[in-house]
Amino acid sequence: MNVSEQARRAYAPTHLPIHTPRSVEASLLSQVTAALKKTLEGATHFADTVSAVHRNREMWIVLASDVADPENALPDMLRAQIFYLAEFTEQHSHRILRGEADATALIDVNSAVLRGLHSQGTAT
Repeated sequence: MNVSEQARRAYAPTHLPIHTPRSVEASLLSQVTAALKKTLEGATHFADTVSAVHRNREMWIVLASDVADPENALPDMLRAQIFYLAEFTEQHSHRILRGEADATALIDVNSAVLRGLHSQGTAT
């Protein structure tokens, strides 16, 4: 590579994606939901189901902690709804791990929240 090519690359503009908190949440929700969907395909082992359910629970625990913080700027009603969904997720996760349910309800909850995040706009 010659000197002019090196200079061009060194000073070329870089286009890094801008990640907002909302886009990070949407990305995480998408990943976790995809893992839950795989558990419904029947080709996964129980350990994969446990892992997907655990990741989903961890995410919802963090969301619940976030909305429980008095400094959280979301409207009180939305904070209460998110907290309720976290409680539902915890209870339904136990049912899945006991073999009493599948991940459909968790996928539906995550998908609804994801639609809400996208309808409000996400920057990536």
